[in-house]
Amino acid sequence: MNQVRVGTSGWSYPSGEGTWNGVFYPRGSARRPRGAPKFDELAFYAEHFDTVEVNSSFYRVPAVTTVRKWAERTPPGFDFSLKLYQKFTHPDMFAKATGGDPAALGQKDADEFRTAIEPLTAAGKLGALLAQFPPSFKHEPGALEYLEWLLKVFREYPLAVELRHRTWSDAPDPIVSLLDSYGAAWAHIDEPKFKTSIRQAPSPRAAGVYYLRLHGRNAAQWWKHDKSEDRYNYMYSAEELEPFAETARKASREAKKAYVYANNHFSAKSVANAAILKHQLGQELPGEYTEEMVDRYPDLRGIVRILPSPKLS
Repeated sequence: MNQVRVGTSGWSYPSGEGTWNGVFYPRGSARRPRGAPKFDELAFYAEHFDTVEVNSSFYRVPAVTTVRKWAERTPPGFDFSLKLYQKFTHPDMFAKATGGDPAALGQKDADEFRTAIEPLTAAGKLGALLAQFPPSFKHEPGALEYLEWLLKVFREYPLAVELRHRTWSDAPDPIVSLLDSYGAAWAHIDEPKFKTSIRQAPSPRAAGVYYLRLHGRNAAQWWKHDKSEDRYNYMYSAEELEPFAETARKASREAKKAYVYANNHFSAKSVANAAILKHQLGQELPGEYTEEMVDRYPDLRGIVRILPSPKLS
């Protein structure tokens, strides 16, 4: 059985009411005296988890130098999973954000993304690529053909596909067959449901990669919110996490790789839930957590080590 790797979606949330600073990251870590080295959030995160999902790659193709630094700042065996650039999955959003022509998508775009992530591939730190499609992406003429093209151009990488529209689960056989033929995952998601939400079995197929994303269940603010971070303001209870731990445990017996990412990032709730999930899976919880975080999320007390308070001079 392969170990289930558990982490969060993103590691840097420096602003807003849901910042991680002073919660997961020690209070004052963002401030430093002139000339002092900058606090390394990624390195601190990697002391606690062995994988992370990169969201920023959805909004822009990362620079090779940036990706190389990610690899250098993390220990051996650490895995990065990356969202594909929005041009591959959200053509309307891409056009609005960049003014570019999404119809011009082709091999060149795939090669550009492949070049960007090469430092992770070379370092053995690439987990999976995530193709996250919007709820408007339906199982209709041309959709399967496009998905097959996407799977083909990125066939050398583990790939997970996140589909949200119910038409995919109403007639699942073609997409299951296609994903299986490329060893790709049909990403399992937990999020507030809408009328045409996809319906997924509790135990998804996991012949190649198992990929689970926990978005939270804040239905009241999922569609209507003042700030985008509000929709991710949800803390799973230990009881709510237990079925996911069991499903991931079962899937890992078949999958070549198994990943679980918590995306309920408001005030580091994703960090707390990821730690609790690791504990439920019987995994060690390395690193140290701030007293502020353990006070805020009491389920952590007794299962994590607490970061010593800084000594007063």
